[in-house]
Amino acid sequence: MQLFSCQNCGQLVYFENTACVRCGHRLGYLPEAGSMSAVEPDGADWRALADRSGAFRFCANWELNACNWLVPANGDSPYCIACQHNRTIPDLSVPGNPELWAKLEQAKRRLFYSLLKLGLPMPTEASGDPEPLVFDFLAETPGGPRVMTGHDNGLITISLAEADDAQREVIRNQMHEPYRTLLGHFRHEVGHYFWDKLVDGSGSQEAFRAVFGDEREDYGAALQRHYEQGPAPGWQDGFVSEYATTHPWEDWAETFAHYLHIVDTLEMAGAFGISVKPEVSDDPSLEVDTHFDPYRTRSFSRLIEAWLPLSYAVNSLNRSMGQPDLYPFVLSQPAIDKLAFIHDLLRRQRH
Repeated sequence: MQLFSCQNCGQLVYFENTACVRCGHRLGYLPEAGSMSAVEPDGADWRALADRSGAFRFCANWELNACNWLVPANGDSPYCIACQHNRTIPDLSVPGNPELWAKLEQAKRRLFYSLLKLGLPMPTEASGDPEPLVFDFLAETPGGPRVMTGHDNGLITISLAEADDAQREVIRNQMHEPYRTLLGHFRHEVGHYFWDKLVDGSGSQEAFRAVFGDEREDYGAALQRHYEQGPAPGWQDGFVSEYATTHPWEDWAETFAHYLHIVDTLEMAGAFGISVKPEVSDDPSLEVDTHFDPYRTRSFSRLIEAWLPLSYAVNSLNRSMGQPDLYPFVLSQPAIDKLAFIHDLLRRQRH
């Protein structure tokens, strides 16, 4: 993620901001330009100070306090690039649902920021693609069925309960997970979608199997075995997480999510000019300069060489505040090889 500034006064602004705290200008994000822009009213439309080529309006979900993205005033859809992928949203007449849905949308926009930076295909239902990327955000009702977060042929379902920080923390502890966030859910589930698009749909199955294993293994049986028996001892030697051990599809999705964790955090570190050079060691492997574009770098080794010392540093900072590690994972060489496979596949897809 980048840092942004208000074009009117130069104040630092963030991705989720809707107005500049210094000058009061309303802010909107221009996804095609990758820029947060101060805007000024122009009749029924808005003029973006970062792009004066035409008029804009806010996504229709802006009126519901759920989006701050802009769309061209003469565009075909009232919704932005991200919100066009919504199929179902919660009943907003239910108290509490609008606030929880807004949290889901905030995480989804961060996901789409990364997908756009990576140049990945994101067909909508209106495109006619046989497997569009669509989202159902569902709330459980008393006596109704349980809502399960998951992916099915392009449809990503996210339970609204996951947006409740207290409920999500209860689930995290019950599942013995070191990390559980809304953004993590989005990144994991969209990983399944891009397995269909980038592996199954591109003839890369054999290369995938050589790294992740054979996905033709019975998924239902693998899932049952995981929940009944847990991961095999020593799973840390080959996987990014316990859940990644379940099945090659889950290994891919977990690793895909970690790849997005890494590139987006490295970009933010670079935006802040963060470098790491421990004073107690002369080991160059513990040093990093984040002044490069992790979304565009050709070499995966550059990513991982920057990520490892950065994650050591931010984990230490969190511990200084009595907080859990920001990145509570240890990357083994096989896990790094899987991340490199995804990096190389994404580069080939882009070019």
